[in-house]
Amino acid sequence: MSGARRPNVEDTAPRNERTVPMRIGIIGAGNIGGNLTRGLTALGHDVKVANSRGPQTLTDLAAETGATPATTAEAARGAEVVVVTIPLKNIPDLPTDLFAEATEGLVLLDTNNYYPRERDGRIAAIEDDGLTESRWVEHHLRHPVIKAFNGTYASDLLDRPRPAGDPERIAVPVAGDDEAAKKVVRDLVDALGFDTVDAGGIDDSWRQQPGTPVYGLRGGVEAVTEALAQASSDRPADFRG
Repeated sequence: MSGARRPNVEDTAPRNERTVPMRIGIIGAGNIGGNLTRGLTALGHDVKVANSRGPQTLTDLAAETGATPATTAEAARGAEVVVVTIPLKNIPDLPTDLFAEATEGLVLLDTNNYYPRERDGRIAAIEDDGLTESRWVEHHLRHPVIKAFNGTYASDLLDRPRPAGDPERIAVPVAGDDEAAKKVVRDLVDALGFDTVDAGGIDDSWRQQPGTPVYGLRGGVEAVTEALAQASSDRPADFRG
């Protein structure tokens, strides 16, 4: 995102979130990955960020945020949380042993969406076998995932953090099977300045995929909860290959 700035998120975070930094790896430095790097470093987390072009292309982001440019393997090594935010079609290109040296209990956050017509091509396991997008990601990465931020505008990560209780605070749906990992992600989202709504397990995460009522919704907890309930399991034609 051009003209990006560091978000003013410190005052939105509970004190314990600011004083217990985590080791976070971010794989993907596009709009979402870059702005999560900005937000999480502003909260005091130790962030390593990687992209497909190599650490040498991330010096500006590193200088702006204090994050450490890294290779994909380095971003995952020793991490407590890894965010994967790359085009869905590139997920199978990640190393099969990517998390071999991650911390025990690693939390893996997936922000991806399936765009068959615009970018990813047709993925039969999603369209024919009925896998949710994040279940497909989970199979390839061989680690449970938590899905969040897939329907969030990247600019909102910088422009719309609000303190808890603010009537304009946006809520983010979070899906996943591991309740402990889901809590870690929900706490991070809260510290970044957003409410969360439990969207169920990964097999329920179709409710927040592209084309559903919650996708791109800038609403609070009540609106997000209602939108998740209104979702149809039929994938819209615009998001089929």
